[in-house]
Amino acid sequence: MKCKIAALIIASLLMTGCGSEANVGVIDIDKVMTDAPQVKAIMDEGAQKMTEIQTAAATELENNPDWTDEEISKAQADVQRKILGIDQAYATQFKHKLDEVLSVIAQEKKLDVVIDSSGEQPIILKGGIDVTDEVIQKLQ
Repeated sequence: MKCKIAALIIASLLMTGCGSEANVGVIDIDKVMTDAPQVKAIMDEGAQKMTEIQTAAATELENNPDWTDEEISKAQADVQRKILGIDQAYATQFKHKLDEVLSVIAQEKKLDVVIDSSGEQPIILKGGIDVTDEVIQKLQ
């Protein structure tokens, strides 16, 4: 956390030192994830695929009651690998959508940087242009 704050301070000092003010955008990623329909669809699809994998694994385990501990461990590892792959794929899909929308908004508003303000301790304490609602609107 200290590194992020230090980097932000250094970046703002460099930009103001060059004679121009930095235009900082702020986004609440948590709100985007809960309110944007396209994001909800992506997350719901990923959750559905994970449920399907878990259900199939449970069925396979029920159909093979004589599996050894080693076979069970192998099957569990396989399920975890599949779930991790799905999670990564859908996280990448979300990031790609978000990057596309943020790029457009940043260009429209002439923002130099957009910072995530969600979490326990937002990085921006004062100022910044909140683009959260615009991102959600573009992800309808």
